[in-house]
Amino acid sequence: MEDDPGDVLMTQEAFEEHKVRNRLTVVSDGAEALAYLRREGEFADAARPDLILLDLNLPRRDGREVLEEIKKDEELGRIPVVVLTTSAADEDILRSYQLHANAYVTKPVDFERFIAVIRQIDEFFVSVVKLPPRA
Repeated sequence: MEDDPGDVLMTQEAFEEHKVRNRLTVVSDGAEALAYLRREGEFADAARPDLILLDLNLPRRDGREVLEEIKKDEELGRIPVVVLTTSAADEDILRSYQLHANAYVTKPVDFERFIAVIRQIDEFFVSVVKLPPRA
């Protein structure tokens, strides 16, 4: 869930560079993110994600609100959420974990480092951990 086209492109390129096999779906604001996750309107047939990469700085509904809504929903709350944002502020980190984020990662500005971060997130959440079964 990312609103910055440059960051979206960098994430897509990082997925391709690392050969991440998972489908990447991008929504550009918090309201659209919640509609997608709840399968509302145009997203009625949307696939349920296995992992959410969430920016905190989203228009319409910010990432903190989206995270709170995800984690208080019994079905959506099972989906791991990695906050992937530019903020390194202690209050953002603390609040994200209070809202039950599964991880908090500050986006590197260097593309090579960003690829390494995406690779590590993919390896951890796809290859290492056991996730709950889909509802």
